Amino acid sequence: MLTFLIVFAVFSILIIVHELGHMFAAKKVGIKVEKFSLGFGKKLFGVKKGDTEYIISIFPFGGYVKFAGDDPAERKGTAGEFLSKSPLKRFFVIVAGPLTNYAFAFFLFTAIFVMGSPSLTTSVGRLLPDYPAANSGIKVDDLIFEIDGKKVKYWDDLTGIIQKDTAGEPLDFKIKRQGRLMNFKIAPRIITTKNIFGQKTTVGMIGIAPREEVVFVRHNPIEAIFLGGQRLFMLTGLTYKGLWLLATGGLPVRESVTGPIGIAFLIGEAAKLGFVQLLIIMAHINVALAVFNLLPFPILDGGHVLFLGIEKLRGKPVSARTQEAIGQVALYLLVALALFISWNDINKFLPFMKK
Repeated sequence: MLTFLIVFAVFSILIIVHELGHMFAAKKVGIKVEKFSLGFGKKLFGVKKGDTEYIISIFPFGGYVKFAGDDPAERKGTAGEFLSKSPLKRFFVIVAGPLTNYAFAFFLFTAIFVMGSPSLTTSVGRLLPDYPAANSGIKVDDLIFEIDGKKVKYWDDLTGIIQKDTAGEPLDFKIKRQGRLMNFKIAPRIITTKNIFGQKTTVGMIGIAPREEVVFVRHNPIEAIFLGGQRLFMLTGLTYKGLWLLATGGLPVRESVTGPIGIAFLIGEAAKLGFVQLLIIMAHINVALAVFNLLPFPILDGGHVLFLGIEKLRGKPVSARTQEAIGQVALYLLVALALFISWNDINKFLPFMKK
């Protein structure tokens, strides 16, 4: 039950952040916001404040903002209606939702770096047999603190240096073993593996695994802002690269895409590891939500931006009938994709949920 409540809370926060972006932008440009809903379907309860009714609806995993005059059939031609505003103002309102998710992700990453981001130490936890490290004399519990003159404090620093040595040149390792300083010269073995996108890549390996020794690395606010922005741009680039590979067939959809069921499972697992891990998964989902919503696909925010662009080029909007027909087709495709991904998630994650 606790896991369900955490998952529900995380989804609710993501939805509220997104819809608040739309709502505040709309009010900023003078559009009347008639309804702000957490959830879809039948209204359970609500409260009206000013011109806006804030409601909770029966199907919780979703939400929407209803603007005055956003439906051509309901339009009265008043100044406070969505369709009465210029394309530029409507563009601002549409992109405000995804951009608010993006800004929230930046805030979360910054907060994580201030509170302390979890990192593995460079203490050796396991040696792989028949790999260079095991044959060199390195032992379990050795602490590696320098490689080729470069100081290493965390496991990511260590692997970054070793994996880049794709020529197999010997590296100088300095370690601490029970208070003694020792030197080893180890040439990585060059192997072909797959990266996070499933593409073949060549890396160096010496055959060591870390101890489960995690330290929380804290930064001052200025450093945290820089690192938060760096993490945000890195993750954005990876997300767009993944989408491109999916679109071009470079990545299999079945193995690479996760839907609400898979995301709920990952949130539950992150919550078990602690509050910081939960914030990390929330930040990642915010970035994915922002990028996905800006795709130029009808019924998504990016699809509305696409129609606005066509309107700007033509000098008049695409007819409501055409937009509705395209939206219906897009909705059916999106539902079919969601069902496929959900079924795949059930097969992928259900065995772990039963444990």
